[in-house]
Amino acid sequence: MPGRPSRRSVLAAMAAVPLTGAVSACSGGNAASSARTGTTTRITFWSALRGSQEVVDAFNRTHRTVQVEFQQIPSGGQGGYAKLSNAARAGNAPDVATIEYPQVPGYAIDGVARDITDLVGDGLRRKLLPQALGLTTFEGRVFSVPLDVEPMVMHYRADLFDRYGLRPARTWDEFAEQAAAVRRKAPDRRLVLFPTDGMTQFACYAWQAGARWFDTSKGAWNVSLADAPSRRVADYWQGLIDRDDVFMNAVESRQSDAQIGNGLVLTRLSGAWDAGAQMNARPGQKGQWRIAPMPQWDTGSPSVGTHGGSTFAVTADSRHPEAAMEFIEWQVSHPDALRARLSSGTSSQYPAAPGLVSVGRDAFDRSYYGGQDIYTLFEREAQKIGEQWLWGPRMSATQKVMQDSFARVSGGQGSLVESLRTAQEGTMPDLKALGLSTTQHST
Repeated sequence: MPGRPSRRSVLAAMAAVPLTGAVSACSGGNAASSARTGTTTRITFWSALRGSQEVVDAFNRTHRTVQVEFQQIPSGGQGGYAKLSNAARAGNAPDVATIEYPQVPGYAIDGVARDITDLVGDGLRRKLLPQALGLTTFEGRVFSVPLDVEPMVMHYRADLFDRYGLRPARTWDEFAEQAAAVRRKAPDRRLVLFPTDGMTQFACYAWQAGARWFDTSKGAWNVSLADAPSRRVADYWQGLIDRDDVFMNAVESRQSDAQIGNGLVLTRLSGAWDAGAQMNARPGQKGQWRIAPMPQWDTGSPSVGTHGGSTFAVTADSRHPEAAMEFIEWQVSHPDALRARLSSGTSSQYPAAPGLVSVGRDAFDRSYYGGQDIYTLFEREAQKIGEQWLWGPRMSATQKVMQDSFARVSGGQGSLVESLRTAQEGTMPDLKALGLSTTQHST
């Protein structure tokens, strides 16, 4: 296959026009050829994920015809994505790269992530949670393979819930009542934080409510960040903010660390991964935390969004796409791969391959959460992930605009609904600059 596909060919696959111009997966037969000749195919792998070196070492010990050279890179927000983009522009991107879900569409449109539809076999598809694979599939074309998928859950201080006579809220109305009760009973405490740097958290709330920020129907990227479900969520949280029933500040901050560390915030609404992060960050709070499902808008039709999770893409620069896919499939679906990753430290990531849940469960120390089997909870919640969601082509830019507006709201300027509209307007120029056909609406 020739090198990098044209942007136009990828756009054809991504914007619901006939797929005859879509990038087809290469089938150079590198891995199969290596097996026949006894030679070794060497591929490169870049990732910021902890435990990746251990995974590579385990793969290399057990595979003869494919060997992996690993390079640890910074996480996306710290320059890792810039490094990948720069390498792709220079024509020397690695064979395999880790990409978080919100960035997959952009890397597909930019021609960095290869269309691997024909390399993802039925066996691998059956191993993966359909909602997870759906997040990396656009108009029937697959551009990366999920490693983990992180249903949003409620982490709560069981000791403080007992003190104030609370139980995990089943509905958002109950949650609002509890937020008011906590402020009355403990004026220095709040039930929860609304993070000013939390576009991904807000996306989960909107996702759960049935929002569709992006879709590719009718041959265009349709943008609706301020649709009716999203406005409902914004109005809900605006009410809590206006009544001073929640904290509002950055979650990635010393202030937030102090709020959690000092017991000033009673819940954290975040992905399954955050259970392990909490254990690592605050070992002294062992036994105080439990995990519950998210409050629901409609208990008769429960839904959740995902907060976090990573995927593996084969880049357009790869000269060995089949060997790269052999490594990716092993990473995401083999028990030894997850065991190797977990050997690097405590983790509560929820595998995108349900068959690996037992591996995560067996490796997890339940004592921090009072003996609770959190993986059984995650398993139930993962089945509730709404399948309507699609991330947009330039989520980093959308995120910045939205979060800048959230920060202004925390200072008394504007509202969350206005933040959604600002983010929608700020998203459109980037999409048009890509040459995409676009529409926008707020129904």
